[in-house]
Amino acid sequence: MSNYYFTEEHEMFRSSLRTFLNKEVVPYIDEWEKEERTPKSIWKQMGDMGFLGLGYPQKYGGMELDFFYDVVFAEEISKVFSGGFTIHQLVVQYMSAPYILKYGSERLKEKYLPGIISGELISSIGISEPSAGSDVQNIRTTAIREGDHYIVNGSKTFITNGVYGDFIVTVVKTDPDAGPAGVSLLVIDRKAAGVSATKLRKLGWHASDTAELAFDNVKVPVENLVGEEGQGFYYLMGGLQLERLIGGVSAYAACESAMGYTLQYMSERSAFGRPINKFQVLRHRMAQLASEIEATKQFVLYCCRLNNDDKYAVKESSMAKLLATELSDKVMYQCLQCFGGYGYMEEYKIARMFRDSRVGTIGGGSSEIMREIIAKMVIDDVAYESASTTNKTTKAQSNGHKNGISNTKHNKNIMSFEAILSGVEAKASAVPALGKTLKVNFGDQRIFIDGTGESNTISQDDNDADCTINVSQEDFQAMASGDLNPMTAVMSGKVKIQGDMGVAMKLQSLFG
Repeated sequence: MSNYYFTEEHEMFRSSLRTFLNKEVVPYIDEWEKEERTPKSIWKQMGDMGFLGLGYPQKYGGMELDFFYDVVFAEEISKVFSGGFTIHQLVVQYMSAPYILKYGSERLKEKYLPGIISGELISSIGISEPSAGSDVQNIRTTAIREGDHYIVNGSKTFITNGVYGDFIVTVVKTDPDAGPAGVSLLVIDRKAAGVSATKLRKLGWHASDTAELAFDNVKVPVENLVGEEGQGFYYLMGGLQLERLIGGVSAYAACESAMGYTLQYMSERSAFGRPINKFQVLRHRMAQLASEIEATKQFVLYCCRLNNDDKYAVKESSMAKLLATELSDKVMYQCLQCFGGYGYMEEYKIARMFRDSRVGTIGGGSSEIMREIIAKMVIDDVAYESASTTNKTTKAQSNGHKNGISNTKHNKNIMSFEAILSGVEAKASAVPALGKTLKVNFGDQRIFIDGTGESNTISQDDNDADCTINVSQEDFQAMASGDLNPMTAVMSGKVKIQGDMGVAMKLQSLFG
């Protein structure tokens, strides 16, 4: 079934990478686990071999390959029996550097991306804080501008690559009073004056370094701002989907690795005069796990195809991470059980895999956060569209002409385009200029908002825009009346965004 997604070229790449890992990595994993550090030289070797920066532009040293090369990469480095080794480059390639690639200035790209691709630079992503994990908008690390620098104060915790890495893509508050609109991303050099790191002791991932970082009046050049000030929260919204998707790939790959290791042991271990793989209870356990792994894998690969096709698949990526990481814990637990007492011994790899797996349901958004994201998209949306939800219908009707636009989600008398245009024009004139151009595309008709001047001007021109929002007239009316949250609309697929998501988020000012 894997050939549906992977070409002969993908498999050639897999074979080359696997050969390298078996020769240069697997024999040294136990040593790196004991030292609690993976040497940077191995990443330079991988860079020299062309294994890094697979989807990055050639101008920075990348390969510009399709996303399924990255899937192969994530799969194979997840099968070396060390989550600590694996997470090093997953954080670099898919969780931190992509923000520079997507939103950074040309100067930032030229400074950092070639080193990321060559393996000479190690990056980390600084989001979690001692008092704020998944609640990004309430982080306390501040970056206050003074002339041509920001002064950064605060702390981060659980930061992979935070001790031995080279720079941190750091989530900061440039406007502490603005909520999510005050969140920005800054690149902070790890060795900058005022940056200190405390290495944390962990249950698993021993071959990687995890830090608590402190920022004490750290001077960061303004040119290290990633993208626009105040847009960091929205950048993260998109970037976290890739992080979670890659987490799903890594989880099912580790499951496959654990299964293979366990089946080998079962064929060699005898009890009561026969190999233990002949006992029905163990055979059926393995059959069940194999079925669940394959089903989860195929769903995650489907989500990878959505990503490869540039689909903003928030719901699917969240589901992929939830299912794959939860399954990984189950697989490691039951595989370890097959080893009996030996499974509890460190000399057997399954003990390490059991420990390493546990963080999968915590990092990158816990399983509880994944379920809440999915619930908001699935439960709230189903309730909104359900014919039995009469209270929603009543609310929509009672809001009749709020803000000049009515919500007709349960009313087939959809307001005319002219009325929508008039309502948007009235709202746009009452809010500050967006600063960019935005096009709302209803299919045959459109609204073009030019916010580059002193005020927002409205037309029906079909011009290119910084951001284009594709949405039905009905759902646009529902958002305008307040009965459909714009964020929920994006997450559920009712709204498709092309271009700068930060511009799209500014559209919420029209629905205030």
